[in-house]
Amino acid sequence: MTIQPVSPDPSISEDLLAAGRKAYDVDREHVFHSWSAQRTITPMTVVKTEGPYVWDGQGHRLIDFSCQLINTNIGHSHPRVVAAIQEQAADIATINPAHVNAARSEAARLVADLTPGDLDHVFFTNAGADAVEHAVRMARVHTGRPKVLSAYRAYHGGTDLAFALTADPRRNPVDKATAGVAHFMPAYPYRSYFHSTTEEEESERALAHLEQTILLEGPQSIAAVILESVPGTAGIYVPPAGYLQGVRELTRKHGILFIADEVMVGFGRTGEWFAVNHWGVEPDLLTFAKGVNSGYVPLGGVAISCAVYETFAETPYPGGLTYSGHPLACAAAVATLNAMQDEGMVTNAARLGEEIIGPRLREIFEAHPSVGDVRGLGAFWAVELVKNRETKEPMAAYGGSSPEMNELVAECKKLGLLPFQNMNRIHVAPPLNAPDEVVRQGLDILDQALAVTDRYVTG
Repeated sequence: MTIQPVSPDPSISEDLLAAGRKAYDVDREHVFHSWSAQRTITPMTVVKTEGPYVWDGQGHRLIDFSCQLINTNIGHSHPRVVAAIQEQAADIATINPAHVNAARSEAARLVADLTPGDLDHVFFTNAGADAVEHAVRMARVHTGRPKVLSAYRAYHGGTDLAFALTADPRRNPVDKATAGVAHFMPAYPYRSYFHSTTEEEESERALAHLEQTILLEGPQSIAAVILESVPGTAGIYVPPAGYLQGVRELTRKHGILFIADEVMVGFGRTGEWFAVNHWGVEPDLLTFAKGVNSGYVPLGGVAISCAVYETFAETPYPGGLTYSGHPLACAAAVATLNAMQDEGMVTNAARLGEEIIGPRLREIFEAHPSVGDVRGLGAFWAVELVKNRETKEPMAAYGGSSPEMNELVAECKKLGLLPFQNMNRIHVAPPLNAPDEVVRQGLDILDQALAVTDRYVTG
């Protein structure tokens, strides 16, 4: 059945649409947007959100397959979280982080209960980037060493040190090469940097490369290795079997801390509470944000092992934030995590991946010559688009977009799907509680829209 372009939703009032038009005009006059050349963009207006949907400035209802920036894990406007924020605002809206408050205490307890191993202590931040900044600071003070290793293609945040750890092209215009950071090649089976033909080869060769990097940089100078458990922005390439366990062993062998960046994948996105759980890995430090409260109020943090905690048990930690553990954000986290547990959302994310998303994407791969690879876990998948499956020529160059990808995104929106597009990929990341029929509908729209990129296949 051919899917027709979506029509404006009659439930969206003209007053709401008029407010959206006014907001757009004011935005274009005053708002400075991230990652953009300001005069070249026409940002989409959103006038309403609910559950797995957003409504654009023309009143079209779109299935949100992006979860915005992969953070609205429980969907939009979940009533339990909205109520918790309202109730907290009437009680303690904000407070000095030096003071105890019930929302922060309970949020920390819940996070500590869910994290693997002995990550029993939680330092709250405002977002993922400053969580990474503080995790690295803790590692450096704990070890007395200056360097940190991170993978090429990684994304760890937009603040100064986190951006230095990031290794995608957005870093290049501002990188000062003075942050004590060294990079290594990641394990990426589809586009192997090690000419591997199997996952076993990829894991073995990537680990050998990492150990050589450690030895060449000098183990005695390295505080930590930081890795996204499943790289997100870089392409949702699931690490091959044995790789994360091997990284953990290398860090132990050389007395280096292992920081798991779970900012995007933490709190159920991959069908486990934390992605490292898929491989039984227990890091020394774990960074989180996004899904901890579904992005309703900014919140991030670092989960800290007992060994690292002991470094600061009698010696002050040199760091802090005005809004560390903000009560509104923590109240939202408590409500989010309780709702996720009560409603079985993490188990549901695993089921969505195994029963609906994975099988349907494999059908899409077979049907569309522009699809070079599909991969993922839980409610976290990538569709990598190519002009030629043999050469793997990407549909957009690394570090940019392309007219072909822009046309694909426009077609998805026209048919009622808001996708997450990065470079030559579409990321499939619906809410963990999205109804099955909504996920199927979104995948059907993507299937039809991919006829756009099929036209550009060259071989």
